[in-house]
Amino acid sequence: MSTTFDTGTRSAAAPPQTRGASHELLGVGRAAHQAFWLLRIGFTAAPILFGLDKFFNWSVHWPDYLAGWINDIMPGTAQDFMYVVGAIEIAAGVLVLFAPRIGAFVVAGWLAGIIINLLTKNPPEYYDIALRDFGLMLGALTLGRLALAVVPARKAGIFSRTW
Repeated sequence: MSTTFDTGTRSAAAPPQTRGASHELLGVGRAAHQAFWLLRIGFTAAPILFGLDKFFNWSVHWPDYLAGWINDIMPGTAQDFMYVVGAIEIAAGVLVLFAPRIGAFVVAGWLAGIIINLLTKNPPEYYDIALRDFGLMLGALTLGRLALAVVPARKAGIFSRTW
């Protein structure tokens, strides 16, 4: 009769199912880290660029997208309001850059407000754009969730700053 003890150490040759699982886990972690960075770059650049566009109306005349009820409760002209919107969007993009765990949820909330605006501006004229912004909001929420996991993992040394 033989008695063995579990000393808490593992042999160099781990069981095959353990090796595969840890390799897959590393692959999932790497993919999550890459997705985090892609979304972080996108949700930094897009709000900053669209925010700048609110000042110059290069891509579109932004006041045309403002629902009448919002224009009625805001002081000044619709273009004056777009200047405020542009500044907020630029600030949100910078917040995603430096504090993605906060900024991602700010951008998601901002996009929810844009969706409400679009759904109430001449229904159903802007439903297609509202649907696009809903997809962007889901992306921002995904970035926020990834940021809650990736940022602490990176600080703990699990992820390096490179991919």
